[in-house]
Amino acid sequence: MSIDLEIARAAKLQPIAAIAARAGIPDEALEPYGKHKAKIGLDFVDRVRRERPRGKLVLVTGINPTPAGEGKTTTTVGLGDALNRIGKRAMICLREPSLGPCFGVKGGAAGGGHAQVVPMEDINLHFTGDFHAITAANNLLAAMLDNHIYWGNSLGLDARRISWRRALDMNDRALRSIVGSLGGTANGFPREDGFDIVVASEVMAAFCLAKDLADLQARLGRIIVGQTRDGKNVTAADLKADGAMAVLLRDALAPNLVQTLAGSPALVHGGPFANIAHGCNSVMATTLGLHLSDVVVTEAGFGADLGAEKFLDIKCRLAGLAPDAAVVVATVRALKMHGGVAKSDLGREDVAAVTRGVVNLARHVENLRKFGLPVVVGLNRFTADTDAEIEAVRAAMAALGTEAILCTHWADGAAGAEALARAVMRRIEAGEAKFQPIYGDGLPLAEKIATIAREIYRADGIALPDSVAAKLRRFEEQGFGHVPVCIAKTQYSFSSDPTRLGAPTGHTLPVREVRLSAGAGFVVAICGDIMTMPGLPRVPAAETIRLDAGGRIEGLF
Repeated sequence: MSIDLEIARAAKLQPIAAIAARAGIPDEALEPYGKHKAKIGLDFVDRVRRERPRGKLVLVTGINPTPAGEGKTTTTVGLGDALNRIGKRAMICLREPSLGPCFGVKGGAAGGGHAQVVPMEDINLHFTGDFHAITAANNLLAAMLDNHIYWGNSLGLDARRISWRRALDMNDRALRSIVGSLGGTANGFPREDGFDIVVASEVMAAFCLAKDLADLQARLGRIIVGQTRDGKNVTAADLKADGAMAVLLRDALAPNLVQTLAGSPALVHGGPFANIAHGCNSVMATTLGLHLSDVVVTEAGFGADLGAEKFLDIKCRLAGLAPDAAVVVATVRALKMHGGVAKSDLGREDVAAVTRGVVNLARHVENLRKFGLPVVVGLNRFTADTDAEIEAVRAAMAALGTEAILCTHWADGAAGAEALARAVMRRIEAGEAKFQPIYGDGLPLAEKIATIAREIYRADGIALPDSVAAKLRRFEEQGFGHVPVCIAKTQYSFSSDPTRLGAPTGHTLPVREVRLSAGAGFVVAICGDIMTMPGLPRVPAAETIRLDAGGRIEGLF
């Protein structure tokens, strides 16, 4: 059994009504799912957002991830706990984990040590059923699309131009490209099809960006499923599917309330990936948290080049949010990997490797400042880290005019992140934030992609095939030129090559495909070899996940 699991099981959880009361949520607004989790009624959410003032917003992000680990979710939880410890009313807003990575690579995503959201097993598995509802809504639309074609195709959909894909919340490379409707005329017309993982579905994106139920149904209705022979877009509303999809998602749209091991309230809701989607928790949860607390601490997926950029350029733009500070999470171990050290050698002191690898952290700090945000670095300490290695990170950050705060919340809980909490509050109270997106709405879509490549990835430019450029121009002609862009690329590097660690320059961002997500309100640019349906690794985490003799889950961490 892992230490994380031991700590989670040893904890005595408070009734969810007690956590709600601490957050100012009355009993009548709760819809309990057992003793330790609940949904918060949409009527209450709407009322709070109208009547109560808005608190401060802190974004937690990280360096490009490595096998050494960084601890971004753990730091988000630890920081929220620490803010409550120093007398602030803080709430934590996280994404729901996807079953794909839980059974694939990571084996769980609820923090760790004494900085966890709980009940961990519920959150990592079926939770309150939100992902299942999103899967059902996605696939209802797919079924209605094929049914429409079967019964005469009055909308004139061109089977060669159908863009809507089915979805499954599991890593399954065999479903990336399939042929459906085989078996004769009773089963419809055979055509090429495919699956995305649910966290890459446009339904997930629309769900997470919706401000309320009416906005959700409007976004679902705008989803483009394909085109006619003359190039006219056909939407979910044209298929009359948007109402039924909204019905499936009505209960799911209510934010989920859980707690940390320290008893801090946490809203865990929505879960798009940051490498293939926009990587942020729901607007519903974030805005509710802001009106219930002094400070909301939220995270965005993977490195700051992906999750943070999308949080700032997509979510904040579309939801009218403006962060007050950002925290970039790193570890000495991960920086040594960016400096060229193999995972097996991370236990040895190597100040030179830290110095080489800290350029990755420095670039993320510099990038976030381009958005007008004050930045603090949270340096998660491992027992093998030496004083000299830590000092190398601190010196590099001091040269950039920021602080690298040593954090031990994994071992010490809220007390281990208190210095980070105080540093963040100093930045907030100084009023340093002057937030602005990295590009304006009026730029052409291709130039928006190029701006991100140039300013965030430090690429020399983008490689845009003629067919992709023509597609972007068609999106603009159809009235979608004003929308933001969502880059899908590897999370491991600033470039599209996952092996190029550190802070590479002189590279080109290859844009392989673009997709219009009209319901979500952005254009997806798929770059390099990234897939919207991941595959399982050679040794999936699922191989070590099992029930013990007492029926308890083992191996989910």
